[in-house]
Amino acid sequence: MGNNNTDFTKRFSNRVEDYVKYRPGYPNEVINFLKEELGFDQSWKVADIGSGTGILSKLFLENGNIVFCVEPNNEMRSAGEKYLKEYFNVTSLNGTAESIPLQNNFVDFITAGQAFHWFDVGKSKQEFDRILKPGGWVVLIWNERLTNTDDFAREYEKLLLDYSVDYKMVDHRNINEKILKQFFSSFELKVFPNRQEFDYDGVKGRLLSSSYVPKEDHPNFTSMIKKLKEIFDEFQANGKIIMKYETQLYYGKL
Repeated sequence: MGNNNTDFTKRFSNRVEDYVKYRPGYPNEVINFLKEELGFDQSWKVADIGSGTGILSKLFLENGNIVFCVEPNNEMRSAGEKYLKEYFNVTSLNGTAESIPLQNNFVDFITAGQAFHWFDVGKSKQEFDRILKPGGWVVLIWNERLTNTDDFAREYEKLLLDYSVDYKMVDHRNINEKILKQFFSSFELKVFPNRQEFDYDGVKGRLLSSSYVPKEDHPNFTSMIKKLKEIFDEFQANGKIIMKYETQLYYGKL
């Protein structure tokens, strides 16, 4: 899971708008679970690494935590600053999982979302360990789109496999138990149901928010969008489709 030849910190630069609008958020039950299971509370300082557009950070800011958003991509970071501008308890920082601009033993809690599959496991573990207070928790959380729950889900997955540039290589489902065992000393998994309801524009925006799909200047773009419209028209009900996810929350110590 080391860096591939393309600079992954720039992958989403031209997709930020779609990302902000169409990526799924996280269920509120996540916070309740962390409170019950880990004793998480408002006083804990949180570092959200690879914070992107701030979707995950918002969950903790809403809870009243002080949050440090660490994000290397300039476009993503500024979109996150805009998205979270109403919160006074947030600090936006330019940094990577392998080089976090925070002092030693500084935060109580570290979280990372979809970005984890871009991290160098060894180096990021070292950095997490450095900035985390002794006994602090690390939580990795992402939404896994369910690919086999209904006809739309199956056709949408097929479309990605047919048209995407490097979907199989970068899909976060590539994060397996072996990688997680290298990262955590011990961890557990909690799963929450999650979903998005979309009209056609929403489905299209959701598709285009992915870093692995062809962009408008790509020869396959037009036929991909045509196929998406066909799938949507076939499976929509009252002009909407439901995209289903599992929110997977891995929590543990380093």
